[in-house]
Amino acid sequence: MTEAGALKLTTRGDREIVMTRVFDAPRALVFKAFTTPELVKQWLLGPPGWSMPVCEIDLRVGGRYRYVWRHTHGNEMGMGGVYREIVAPEKVVATEKFDESWYPGEAVGTILLIEQGGRTTLTQTVLYESREARDGVLKSPMESGVAAGYDRLATLLASMKAQ
Repeated sequence: MTEAGALKLTTRGDREIVMTRVFDAPRALVFKAFTTPELVKQWLLGPPGWSMPVCEIDLRVGGRYRYVWRHTHGNEMGMGGVYREIVAPEKVVATEKFDESWYPGEAVGTILLIEQGGRTTLTQTVLYESREARDGVLKSPMESGVAAGYDRLATLLASMKAQ
């Protein structure tokens, strides 16, 4: 199993980004941290300076989620989507679309959680409508934002395990 803490980003085919990270926590905790608004607001923030004043999650197939981030400079970024598949505590599939789209179309994200020996490998796959959309995301600061968020998630999971 991969060492905990390192984000690995790869591409698959022409339209997918695959991000993998190992967390030193059981998958039930990781699933909870991905699906509970009070927890998501603590870690899904990207680089420093961002907060999440809006985090709504209706965790059921056909249910919606909505996130709005706010930077200390006042900029806001919002996105949302619809849950297509939920297999607790191992898999979530949902659409994603940003309010002010910085890539064309809608994407479909899949979170897969595999536990082994009390550690969880998270694989997050995002399927874009086109290669151009995927490549645009790859040129953005998305990877560093995801890495920062996952670092916060690792800290949150450690505190959850300690409780």
